[in-house]
Amino acid sequence: MIEIRFGSQVCGELSSAAGREWLVPDGLGGYAMGTVAGLRTRRYHGLLVVPGETPASRKVGLVSLDPAVLLPSGARIRLGAHEWLSGDVDPRGFELLERFDLVDGLPRWRWRIGDVVIERELATVHGRSCVAVVHRLVSGGPVELELAAACTWRDAHGERRADGPPLRMDPVDGGAVVEGAYRLSGPGWTPQGHWWRGVYHREEAARGLHPEEDLWYAGQFRDTLRHPGDTVSVLAWAGDLEQEPPPGPRVVAAARQRNRAVVAAAKPADAVEATLTLAADAFVVRTPSGPDVVAGYPWFGAWSRDTMISYEGLFLRTGRAETGRELLRSYAATLSEGMLANTADTGRVEYNTVDGTLWFLHAVSRHVTVTGDTDLGDELLPALCTVIDAHQHGTRYGIVVDPADGLLTSGAPGAALTWMDARVYGVPVTPRHGKPVEVNALWINGVAGVAELAELAGQDADGLHRLHERAVKSFRDRFPTPAGWLHDVVDAPAPAYPLGGAAHHDDDLLRPNQLLAWSLPNAPLEPEPRALGLVGAGLLTPLGPRSLSPECPGFTGRHRGGPAERDSAYHQGTVWPWLIGPYADATRRAGLPVDELFVGLEAHLTEYGLGSVSETADGSAPYTATGCPFQAWSVAELLRARR
Repeated sequence: MIEIRFGSQVCGELSSAAGREWLVPDGLGGYAMGTVAGLRTRRYHGLLVVPGETPASRKVGLVSLDPAVLLPSGARIRLGAHEWLSGDVDPRGFELLERFDLVDGLPRWRWRIGDVVIERELATVHGRSCVAVVHRLVSGGPVELELAAACTWRDAHGERRADGPPLRMDPVDGGAVVEGAYRLSGPGWTPQGHWWRGVYHREEAARGLHPEEDLWYAGQFRDTLRHPGDTVSVLAWAGDLEQEPPPGPRVVAAARQRNRAVVAAAKPADAVEATLTLAADAFVVRTPSGPDVVAGYPWFGAWSRDTMISYEGLFLRTGRAETGRELLRSYAATLSEGMLANTADTGRVEYNTVDGTLWFLHAVSRHVTVTGDTDLGDELLPALCTVIDAHQHGTRYGIVVDPADGLLTSGAPGAALTWMDARVYGVPVTPRHGKPVEVNALWINGVAGVAELAELAGQDADGLHRLHERAVKSFRDRFPTPAGWLHDVVDAPAPAYPLGGAAHHDDDLLRPNQLLAWSLPNAPLEPEPRALGLVGAGLLTPLGPRSLSPECPGFTGRHRGGPAERDSAYHQGTVWPWLIGPYADATRRAGLPVDELFVGLEAHLTEYGLGSVSETADGSAPYTATGCPFQAWSVAELLRARR
């Protein structure tokens, strides 16, 4: 059993309980998500959030089931919680929350009202857009339980207002069908039908986004819990509305059993690894076109760079090699002009990264190395060779091997091609045109990996070896700085000249990208303890490396504010937990201990996205987590690096 427990102190404090979020995925890209307090702090929170054609095109359906307990004395005590534009939180049912547990990845609340104790559990049906919410009488009773269903049907990135039409409610046995899209079912259904106006989302306000929406009070379920062990269950599902799911307690039991099997298949070494294994499971989804990876919950969809960086941790460290094999073959089919498609959250297929394709080469190489699946290597080798050829001859966005030194250069006006791709009003914050350090480390690593696959297939790899050796020599000549670390970019356009101008400079800002030059399996350099010490002193925090040293111009220590403020800080000092993987690899290769590197991130598993790792954190103390609470590459790299 995997448990994360919180006692009465955390549960009774709104700020602490509302700042900790739980996630229950459905295996399709949809989910149920909320806070320990039961307070909806994001527009993305809900009990039934349904994926669309892509995981990012989600729809919010059932928002909440607010419980109220009717005691024999006649007292009526509401346990649910909403926040209103007035700033009021009504009701304050979270103050009655005795404990919250995350057991086998599933949330469980326990409220105490005198001698009456009521427990709530919820689970999704894996592979189906369906949630079951189960209430159980633990002690005391009899009591009557009333569950108020607040609903909407809208894009997860927006909101719905009462000035539009009311939600369409079609009555069915035991409940209703909402907007023809999803169905509610449970005991004692009584339809209502009016708006709850002015519901407030504090996290959206903090992110500079519109924080208000109106919810449709669809109706209420009602039943009596007479004896300890009695349950009241409500189900909500989309898709085939005529196919009723199993009873709620069976859904919860099946989800628990599945989650335990997921963990057992990975053979974790300790409880932290077991928790990370279950966290990883949330990101591996089945779409109509095959397996894919959700980059982060609640607002990201699938991104090829994130998928390939996460590949080893999510698939090879969790016993999913066969699913991973299918995914790699599917992604290989998207190659065009030697570039991997970047499946954006907009739903468009774009080819706009310099490093995503190189991470794909790395993922295939690691798959074959770890699993011994040379059949896949043989199958994909022709496609991988076209990648090498296209990069040598030139492809989109000026991506081409410089014939002068064998290093990979890239850049185009207005483009941000590396993982540091934030834009403010359409202008890249860190364009990094020229020859970025991690891009060339990935290029060298990728060429070596393809050469190994060619040799395993019995093919001539001499040309690849020559290409690799030349790039390694140039890398070692060009990237070291007098300060002791590596340049972030060489041959970058000088600030006074436009892209493509004659003058160039070498950027020596202290950033974490150089870690890949020491950490990849075929890295161009062996790490020196002194150089790594300088990088650690400038960048390392308890939650991973910063994206820029505080000693550098442009450092921003807070990843806060509206979209422009947050995007400006995104790669200018903000901490990125996924970088703990390259840092730990480089540290090991330097012969230095790594155990202390993971302490802060292990503690983080209980403080933001419960049982998971956040996308980002502030670059200044106390390094508060920011961004997506549940991020694929953060989980994957911590899981991989701890192994």
